[in-house]
Amino acid sequence: MDEFASLPESAAELDWAVVRQLRDVVVDRLSASRVPQAHQRERGRDIIRRTVSSWVQEQISAGSRPASSYTTQLQQAIFDSVFQLGRLQPLLRPDVENIEIHGCDTTWLRLQSGELVRGPAVADSDEDLVTELQFLASRAGRSLSASHPRLHMELPDGSRLAAVIATTRRPQIVIRRHLLQAAAVQDLVAKKALTPALGHFLTAAVKAKRNIVVCGGQNSGKTTLIRSLAGLIPRHERWATAEQEYELHLDKLGQHPHLVAFQAREGGSEIGADGRAAGEVSLQEIVRDSLRMNLSRILVGEVRGSEVIPMLDAMSTGDGGSMCTLHARSAPDALERLVVLCGRYGVTPEVAYRWIAGAVDLIVHLQMWDETALGGGRTRFVSQVSEVVGMGEGGRPALNTLFHAPASAPEAVPTGIAPQCAPELRRNGFDMGWLQHGRAPVTQMGGVW
Repeated sequence: MDEFASLPESAAELDWAVVRQLRDVVVDRLSASRVPQAHQRERGRDIIRRTVSSWVQEQISAGSRPASSYTTQLQQAIFDSVFQLGRLQPLLRPDVENIEIHGCDTTWLRLQSGELVRGPAVADSDEDLVTELQFLASRAGRSLSASHPRLHMELPDGSRLAAVIATTRRPQIVIRRHLLQAAAVQDLVAKKALTPALGHFLTAAVKAKRNIVVCGGQNSGKTTLIRSLAGLIPRHERWATAEQEYELHLDKLGQHPHLVAFQAREGGSEIGADGRAAGEVSLQEIVRDSLRMNLSRILVGEVRGSEVIPMLDAMSTGDGGSMCTLHARSAPDALERLVVLCGRYGVTPEVAYRWIAGAVDLIVHLQMWDETALGGGRTRFVSQVSEVVGMGEGGRPALNTLFHAPASAPEAVPTGIAPQCAPELRRNGFDMGWLQHGRAPVTQMGGVW
């Protein structure tokens, strides 16, 4: 654990201009020391102590003696600013799910319970907030300016930061946190996001290498679900994740020794001969490149642009088992969303529908019930699972709904329809009794989990 673990609540009394001034001194001295990356924090602590000690001596010479508790807070604030997120760091509490910042002085924390509480100011002015964001961006090899007013980056704890300046009246920041990074399917069953029947079905579907699209609205749990499904991929397989910003972090769990994690790269300020930012590597290019690397599956963290083309190509020509997430309000809406995305890149609806019908096997839709306004909490659950069964009427893919949640309960139950992929599911240990609505399975399928 870091020596400077968290900023005390009384740190709001700190002079943040002094923090920034000493932070810059520490950064310059740390850069000049040329210590290896692995030892920078240890070296940084020593530089921070000596820098603050020198500052205290200056204050004493000027007739002021800072309290020891103040210097401890000052050291922590500088450490957070150099190595973590500065004044944002104390907001990353274990019970905080999302952080929403509107300018320097308006902070809202959305807790796991669904409660919305007011947080502290994160800068002395909007200009200071932009300066701190630019420092964070530069440390991550990214940029933020009036000509490049958007920032998307992964934070050290795996959270995702999105910030916008210049195109809004005040700087806007959202930090989305993934608190269930190592959740397995059985954990989601325990949390009632999945029923036991659905948990066993999805387990068998992954092992049977079905191509799966996980869809839903914002904060519905798409990333958590696809992460748990990825945990079912056999250890011997070589596969890849492709993301705009690292969010799945499956390569950090140590469960899959042959996993390759790709991340898109933001270009620099110079424009190349092709009209693109120099050094830019798009998610579309990453997915296309990954198809040449002897991979059994590809997981795309979120399909929202041109990567839809190589993603569908991977699903339709590969060995199966690829997955992606998608913003959509239902399983049928997910199909239309894919068609719209394909259309942006020259694929006609007729071709797109046929392509999707041959590429996608299952669509899993997640829903969130937010009853915080009524004094309740938030419930995330799988509300629908549909199987794509070829082309249907009107030149569109036909869907069989295998699981569906009634309007009165957050629980997707079997509809009784037998899936076309039943033989593959059986070969992977699935007991079809789980799909007989209202009946218990013949076996408990204990070996699969």
